[in-house]
Amino acid sequence: MSAPAPPSTGAFPSPPGGFAPAPPPATRRNVELLLLGLAAVITTVSLVLVEASQEQAITWEIAKLGAAYMALFGVAHLAVRRYAAFADPLLLPIAALLNGLGLVVIHRVDLAQAQDAAFASLPIPSPDANQQVLWTGLGMVVFTGLLIALRDYRSLARYAYTLGLMGLIALALPAVLPDRYSQVNGAKIWIRLPGFSVQPGEFAKILLIVFFAGVLVSKRDLFTGAGKHVFGMELPRMRDMGPILLVWVVSVGVLVVEKDLGTSLLIFATVLCMLYIATERVGWVAVGVVLLAIGFVFAYNAFGHVRVRVATWLHPFADYSNTGYQISQSLFGLATGGLAGTGLGSGRPSQVPFAKTDFIISAIGEELGLIGLTAILMLFCVFTIRGIRTALAIRDSFGKLLAAGLAFTIAIQVFVVVGGVTKLIPLTGLTTPFMSYGGSSLLANYVLLGLLIKVSDAARRPAPARKRAEPIADASTQLLRKVEGGAA
Repeated sequence: MSAPAPPSTGAFPSPPGGFAPAPPPATRRNVELLLLGLAAVITTVSLVLVEASQEQAITWEIAKLGAAYMALFGVAHLAVRRYAAFADPLLLPIAALLNGLGLVVIHRVDLAQAQDAAFASLPIPSPDANQQVLWTGLGMVVFTGLLIALRDYRSLARYAYTLGLMGLIALALPAVLPDRYSQVNGAKIWIRLPGFSVQPGEFAKILLIVFFAGVLVSKRDLFTGAGKHVFGMELPRMRDMGPILLVWVVSVGVLVVEKDLGTSLLIFATVLCMLYIATERVGWVAVGVVLLAIGFVFAYNAFGHVRVRVATWLHPFADYSNTGYQISQSLFGLATGGLAGTGLGSGRPSQVPFAKTDFIISAIGEELGLIGLTAILMLFCVFTIRGIRTALAIRDSFGKLLAAGLAFTIAIQVFVVVGGVTKLIPLTGLTTPFMSYGGSSLLANYVLLGLLIKVSDAARRPAPARKRAEPIADASTQLLRKVEGGAA
């Protein structure tokens, strides 16, 4: 007859030797490294395909570009592993792949321009791909320095007003400079000095995002005050509309004085998205759309360059050899690419003006087709979604608005660029993030990436384990001797 089972104590019995310690939380850095390796392979193979299609010899120049690319992003990965160990593992690889494919297209256009110059018996221009690698290297320095220096992204909220003032100064500085120091192709958006040029608006948008994130957190009651109900929407009060009116005035000023439709639209749309996220009120969106329409009608009726831009958008072939040449060539290139594209190195992307900067999407659509262009847009989509996911996961309001603003500014910029080159909206002159040639855009985008990675690291980092207080019944006791006469 078996012995009776011991009475249940109601607690889970401890195994012999106790419980094993909990495994350390996964940082997913090895996944990031694997994806970076895949991005390096895709970039290197694409460079080889371009050389083979152009019947060029596979030289050490290609190996040098590929090795520099892998070394730069290897350093970036080590910086993330050390200073942002829990960051989203997809952000850096997506940026690396976009940067690499942009480098491939820039190299492809370099070869085409060299062939055109040789055919016309003109001096062969210096290649821009090497310069883009140097800008990428400087971007990695800025990215790494930001990860090291910015220990806590929440410290930026203390300097929100200072950063906002710096952003406004950077945005307005080209407008007050003489044309010879600021104007390129009709737009006053540059600071041009001998041997050096910078587009301050690229950095101003990030400074303004930080500023508005800080203001929306500190002055949240100002934006959530009860207003009138119209068509089921709660509109903001007139006395609370000062900030959005200021943004509207700044955006219209950029459009009018600097003739920069892209930056104007990007800043206003980003701030409007942040306002909606902070307040969850559709009324702010309605007010923003009305202000946007008023600003556009005013600019269209008051300034000739806006009317020319709209006329070119509506009827690009009416003045094909002049104002409509850029968009017409872009449409021809996209039509030539079709569904699957002509293949890397087999198109004629140099026929599109500014194929390395404003119209790099058109060059991609011609040689990679709709399939390749859709893959590029999917990468941007995933990048934006991971940024929004970071905003949802972070615990503090400033981090939520900062991550959401950074993610949405990438999405809006890509929409404006692709919409312009496909004639969905008027041309704006914005560059494609991480892909277009240029130092200002690339450096600003790596600053944006660094900030987003720092917020992502804080969002994914596990909360520190709290030490449980020992129950007083289980506390150990100690025998003390009575002290008499001051001696033990």
